[in-house]
Amino acid sequence: MQKMMNMGSKESSGRLSMEQNKDEEISRLAISEFRDREEEIEKKKTEVREKVEHRMGQAEEETRRLTQIREGIEELADPTRKEAATVRKKIDMANRELKSLGQSCQKKEREYKDALEAFNEKNREKAQLVTTLMELLTESENLRMKKLEEFRKNIEYLQ
Repeated sequence: MQKMMNMGSKESSGRLSMEQNKDEEISRLAISEFRDREEEIEKKKTEVREKVEHRMGQAEEETRRLTQIREGIEELADPTRKEAATVRKKIDMANRELKSLGQSCQKKEREYKDALEAFNEKNREKAQLVTTLMELLTESENLRMKKLEEFRKNIEYLQ
């Protein structure tokens, strides 16, 4: 009788331990996925930053060439007009670059928020599942204890 109770409790604790290990593994996987997403976002940020820097370099080179051409043409006209046009062009370029960079930042922020929201939702879901599991294990253990008690009474009755 005592052996049966010990075996039952060992099985129960073994199952509980296995379930806890599964829960921990699930948690680790969720965290790992979240980290992988964070790394992916960082890679994309770096790629975008590099592309922007490369394009800025190209744009600056083209701007220099165009400026030289324009200077040659404008030397024939009013000298202050030349400086004003150069400043306007620089302002236009800066506005275009700012718009592009702003859109990229907003997109990355949305991706980050979505990943964080998914992570938090999975954490809440896991907590609910762990609670349900604990309730089921408790109920199962109570039922087994009742059954063992019935068997014990039947054995006493037979003797």
